[in-house]
Amino acid sequence: MKRRSVYLLLLILFLSVGRLYSQKQLVLLKREKVLLRLNYGDDFNYRLKGSKTVMPSYVNNLYDTAVLAHKDIIPFHKIDRIYFKHSSFGNRFGTFLVIGGVGYFLIDQFNEVIVHGEEPTIDENVATTSAILVGAGLPLMLIKKKSQRLGGKYRLLTVEKGSPFYVPELNSFEPPLIRN
Repeated sequence: MKRRSVYLLLLILFLSVGRLYSQKQLVLLKREKVLLRLNYGDDFNYRLKGSKTVMPSYVNNLYDTAVLAHKDIIPFHKIDRIYFKHSSFGNRFGTFLVIGGVGYFLIDQFNEVIVHGEEPTIDENVATTSAILVGAGLPLMLIKKKSQRLGGKYRLLTVEKGSPFYVPELNSFEPPLIRN
């Protein structure tokens, strides 16, 4: 019985050793802000400089100045554009405008019917303001940027544990730090 539990404990320790070491991450930075974080196995769609085709792949391995996408090593300086969906301030502002426009109309109707006890009527000024807010907010909310061109303030960086840009994966085991 003791021998079986020792083997089981050794097997568990042997299988979990690979998770104890942190893995590198590929991050897309805009100055000091992380826009995209990719781990091993994540989808990586890119376009090389001078090319018009988008290369769909995945992150296989990371080096200091290059990424191994499937079986191709691509240096960071040869990547022209990275494709991923992300939201911006304009998308959040558009959502705020749509919610504000619909909310303004509903609050006016609630005020007319419940508070004043009148029949539901549509106020022309309220309807015009609501329509303008929703009409301006919908395009801002729905049009999202699908890619980011590299260069200038946008750059790729490989980070490891200890870097201020590194964030451990949620499903990986990280031993807690003991501070004295």
